[in-house]
Amino acid sequence: MMSKTNKQYDAVIEGCQSVFFKKNKDYGTAWRVLRTISVVDQIYIKAQRIRTIQEVKQQMVGDDIPGEFKGIINYAVIGLIQLELPADASWDLPEEEVASLYEKHIAATKKLMQEKNHDYGEAWRSMSQEGLTDLILMKLFRIRQILNNEGKTLISEGIDANYHDIINYSVFALILDSEAGK
Repeated sequence: MMSKTNKQYDAVIEGCQSVFFKKNKDYGTAWRVLRTISVVDQIYIKAQRIRTIQEVKQQMVGDDIPGEFKGIINYAVIGLIQLELPADASWDLPEEEVASLYEKHIAATKKLMQEKNHDYGEAWRSMSQEGLTDLILMKLFRIRQILNNEGKTLISEGIDANYHDIINYSVFALILDSEAGK
């Protein structure tokens, strides 16, 4: 089952990367201006929209739920990149550096998924998309609390770990969505 998950994971990420790199060509690295709380707010907007659509079973704007999950993934990668770069790093990054950073953070996130997937026995396959959405929202509230604590935690994982989980939950939601469509 893990090889199937790896292939599905890679297919989801390939779609996200395609959008990310096309937008990078259109806008450059305008996202570099975003502070951590702003990245969290962007992800929150998308996750809350997904939850609202799930609850009211109607949407007024054409962007679909899978597109919102892809946006969540890309914003979480942006969040990871922003955490890594020094405060005085240029706001205008070369495409090659952006690609390298994106791939680096996705590789680390996928490795984490593989390790957790092994230990949890692919439990996510029995979860609902609604449950995954709620977990994403919970992770966002955790990040906000960490920021309120000036980035410090006593025993909990940091902001980066929450971004990794948000990416993985979004990938799982997209995999489940693709399987339901078959």
